[in-house]
Amino acid sequence: MEKQYSFTGNLKVKNLACWRNDRVLFEDLTLTLSSGNVLFLEGENGSGKTSFLRILCGFRLADEGEISWDNESVSSFPEYFQNISFVGHKNGIKDELTVEENLNLMRSMATASDIKTEDVLKQIGLFKQADVLSRLLSAGQKRKLALARLMMTNNSFWVLDEPFTSLDKASVVFFETLIKQHIAKGGMLILTSHHDIDLSGLPVNHFSLSK
Repeated sequence: MEKQYSFTGNLKVKNLACWRNDRVLFEDLTLTLSSGNVLFLEGENGSGKTSFLRILCGFRLADEGEISWDNESVSSFPEYFQNISFVGHKNGIKDELTVEENLNLMRSMATASDIKTEDVLKQIGLFKQADVLSRLLSAGQKRKLALARLMMTNNSFWVLDEPFTSLDKASVVFFETLIKQHIAKGGMLILTSHHDIDLSGLPVNHFSLSK
């Protein structure tokens, strides 16, 4: 059995609201999620899914409401943010760095996992591209590199916004397996996706932002 995550707990969102200009994206959003579980966030385009995820990660502030971890406000709990791995629409990789340099940078920015960079490169199919500048990769390769940050760190809370964009079927299966391993270790996952994802066997909660 793999070593369990040390940072686990309960996430609570209460009466959250988000406005864009004069338009309400969502309001009175309340939900709870515990470690070892998945929240599948659903909703039409423009319903505020990405904004909600960015609020959870601290990239923007909510207009109303509270977010807490084990009944402690995350605004005064830096360990909460330190344990988040976020992969959004943009890959968040540096084009001027090589594939290997990007992975090592990802490792340095959080609590590092025990896995070797070489092993990650082999598993995601980018070992031969280790010394290639990231700007020269295909869209699918860049996405694999972005998702590889999940392997490089020991963060227990994953927030994934359309994670499988541009991936081939084999890569999707690989990262589906990675998600299942993450949950088995006591991790937490919140994600959005317009792609079919195999989350069979996992405790999945569905939450819709559509009005």
